[in-house]
Amino acid sequence: MTAVEQFGVAREALRGATSCRFCGSRLERTVVDLGLSPLCENVVRPAELERGEAFYPLHVRVCEHCWLVQIGEFVPPDGIFTEYAYFSANSTSWVDHAARYVEMIVGRLGLGPKSFVVELASNDGYLLQHFLPKGIPVLGIDPAANVAEAARERGVPTITDFFGSGLAERLVAEGPRADLVIGNNVLAQVPDLNDFVRGVAILLAPDGIATFEVPHLLHLLERVEYDTIYHEHFCYFSLSTLRAVFAEQGLALVDVDELESHGGSLRAYFAPSAAGRLPTNAVADVLEREEAAGLSTPAPYDRFSEAVRASKHALLDLLVGLRRDGKQVVGYGAPGKGNTLLNYCGIRQDFLDYTVDRNPYKQGTFTPGTRIPVYAPEKIAETKPAVILILPWNLAREISDQLAYTAEWGARLAVPIPTATLFAPGAAPGRSAR
Repeated sequence: MTAVEQFGVAREALRGATSCRFCGSRLERTVVDLGLSPLCENVVRPAELERGEAFYPLHVRVCEHCWLVQIGEFVPPDGIFTEYAYFSANSTSWVDHAARYVEMIVGRLGLGPKSFVVELASNDGYLLQHFLPKGIPVLGIDPAANVAEAARERGVPTITDFFGSGLAERLVAEGPRADLVIGNNVLAQVPDLNDFVRGVAILLAPDGIATFEVPHLLHLLERVEYDTIYHEHFCYFSLSTLRAVFAEQGLALVDVDELESHGGSLRAYFAPSAAGRLPTNAVADVLEREEAAGLSTPAPYDRFSEAVRASKHALLDLLVGLRRDGKQVVGYGAPGKGNTLLNYCGIRQDFLDYTVDRNPYKQGTFTPGTRIPVYAPEKIAETKPAVILILPWNLAREISDQLAYTAEWGARLAVPIPTATLFAPGAAPGRSAR
């Protein structure tokens, strides 16, 4: 290849002109371009403050053949997931969500000591731990060594590896197939989508069920949840596209639950197509609403980009006004979504003096790109800020309750999405954020 040809290839890569990771069609239509951003789950330690960081394009496109929304893969998965800063057990509401799921699914499927449950991207054992008192054998699979070790300390057997068809074949050769395969908020993090789902089909027993929870693309667009876009999230799913991806590997969509977690999610149930299970009315209902919203047309994607800009402007207007009035503003949380928002909006210590996080792994560090210091939550009681911006707005109810004591000095809470909104500690923002 000549130098001119190499330059052309590089230029195309920078433009993100790639192929759909599901159907292979060329990606032409932009959903939103959030500019350049660092990896969202990185942390910057004090010794690294004088060092540079790598920033990568955060350019979202939609395939006009299968309507899968996606970003390009600029960093290999082992550069993101082999050491991970997110520990699920630090969120009380998320652990409660997992416990409710376990009670529901055990009863629904009649699981017992002879069953076998596998969770993909099992993190620190936050979910599988709830099967243990019931005597149900489990296995977690997670590529991050630090969170996998935390799971083992909870008594959850965990393999440290990336899941795909190869690992599924090894597991089936060594032991039983799974009666239940669980994947909560992992499917978006899979660059080789087809191989991953093929692995699920291999691992699942002929009469087994797989459940996958994903943020619902319909809500992402309608609620302007642009901060849920970051480099570890390669894909964003409608139920229609999700059904097509699994059907390609011989798995049929048989049911769906609509959840309020992560700003509006789906829990989709899949069974081997050969089992002949018919889909529930809930599946038809969601698919009809997606069709009515035009998710297989360009219109909602074209509107989203303008809505994102308006959301950014509203947040900056709020913060500028508060600062001009001499108000101290701090953050609560240092989630991945918060880092997308901070970097896209250009929010640094000129707007937020600091943020706090319950995760000890993040305390004493700085947010990637924007370099805002992260402290333990006790810092808020020490400084008594006027306004606290909740970056993990999907947990606003839980955090609002935790911050109810800040009403003692007249503090106000704020959420940035979809439009920056102030509200009282102990209350909740305008719409459900559980």
